[in-house]
Amino acid sequence: MAAYSLRHYGEDTYVLSHPKVIVEHYTETATAEEAFNTFAPDVPDSEFHELPNTCAHFLVEPGGRVDQLVPLWLRCRHTTGLNWTAIGIENVGFSDQAILDNPPQIAASLRLTRWLRCRYGIALKNVIGHNESLSSPYHHDLVPAFQHQTHSDWKHADMVRYRALLARLPCHSPTAEGSPAP
Repeated sequence: MAAYSLRHYGEDTYVLSHPKVIVEHYTETATAEEAFNTFAPDVPDSEFHELPNTCAHFLVEPGGRVDQLVPLWLRCRHTTGLNWTAIGIENVGFSDQAILDNPPQIAASLRLTRWLRCRYGIALKNVIGHNESLSSPYHHDLVPAFQHQTHSDWKHADMVRYRALLARLPCHSPTAEGSPAP
């Protein structure tokens, strides 16, 4: 990850410090196990054939279970242009809409995202869908082929709905920011 960060961001580090963005994704898999099997191998990713392989900090399963895959202090390769400052959350499923319409999963995703926002002081507007990555003020990449690359998951309209739901879960106090996720 340090070599990737040097190539893409000019920073020779694998450490994620002071994250400013949370990026929501969906896995395009039916199960967490299938998603994990995509992330686990230490092989070049299938899209750009670059190391490290893609990953995410968290998986949110359809039943509401949350799995942490990567420590929060470690950079994870999930969103081109933002990996240097973003936490990645993969919601298991095939579409934004299916996740939004799944009560246990959306509740767990929102609780996790709220906890991360409060813990790191991340502004609501910086909770984005992967599809919104190019419009983030934090987006930058030194590799020209990656400067305009994004994916279709979590389109803007669905993220407007997600952020509206998330806004109902504000950070209440400084002590709540360091407390564990519910």
